[in-house]
Amino acid sequence: MHPVQHRFIDSNGIRMHLAEQGEGPLVVLCHGWPESWYSWRHQMAALADAGYRAVAPDQRGYGQTDAPQAIEAYHILHLTADIVGMVHALGQEQAVIAGHDWGSPVAWYCALLRPDMFRRLILLSVPYLQRNWNDPRPTDAMRLFEDRDHEFYQSYFQEPGRAEAELEADVRTSMIGLFNGGLGSPRPGPPVIRKGDRLIAAVGGRPTPPDWLTETDIDFYVQEYSRTGFRGGLNWYRNLDPMWEMNAVLSGARIHQPSLFIAGDDDTVVRDMYTAAFKALEQTMPGLTKKVLLPSTGHWVQQQRPAEVSGLMLDFLRNTSS
Repeated sequence: MHPVQHRFIDSNGIRMHLAEQGEGPLVVLCHGWPESWYSWRHQMAALADAGYRAVAPDQRGYGQTDAPQAIEAYHILHLTADIVGMVHALGQEQAVIAGHDWGSPVAWYCALLRPDMFRRLILLSVPYLQRNWNDPRPTDAMRLFEDRDHEFYQSYFQEPGRAEAELEADVRTSMIGLFNGGLGSPRPGPPVIRKGDRLIAAVGGRPTPPDWLTETDIDFYVQEYSRTGFRGGLNWYRNLDPMWEMNAVLSGARIHQPSLFIAGDDDTVVRDMYTAAFKALEQTMPGLTKKVLLPSTGHWVQQQRPAEVSGLMLDFLRNTSS
């Protein structure tokens, strides 16, 4: 049994906290919102037992990693440079990279921008969203999910301080509601908020934790977000337009590395929001070896179905080479 080790490294001008388990070829695990390195706890153990070195950072703005105040400090090029710098700081030249939720864009941008370093790719829950020349600005695209009375949840995040005020008022209720509602439930349509309502109620958040989170798990997340607040992670959403503006050069780019995609079939991200991108993965990711929808599973796939996700990841790593 390999224990989880914690360390800090300097990367791209910030101090990053890493959780690390095992020895062998490096596998980098990028978490999403509202999570932390801890969301990969099951996969880290499985990878370590199989002879890999699993490293899960708290990404910029999360956990014990630095959280710059400026919104513009969370552009995707900062986020990917953090990971590249982390790999260098670990003394490595290559790594497999995996990402869930917001970690998925970080992983695919790393694969697109540094194919020499990231030779294999695993995406969870958010499919590769290929940039195209005629794409609308992201904040304009959000309006496709809105009407006179409702706004898309990512629109709700755009005004600094608005979502923070709600989520930080009762962190335990917020964390339980986000994990046990909204993206993780078989409810119709993308998550929208009736104007004047609050996020947790709008996404159907329940007052009790899902059965795949223990009280220890909830306590960990509550302790982290009670200390840090939610601003860092929400600033990622506030950079969607700048990301779109600066990355026109990647229009039409395809991902050629061997890759794997895993999601839950109850995940509204795949079912309602990015269905076209999911269906197009064989074209936009020519190196795709498999895409899997796990039945009766929501957005938090690697926490809800840890054994299945770990098994799929290990099969992919054993059956592909860099």
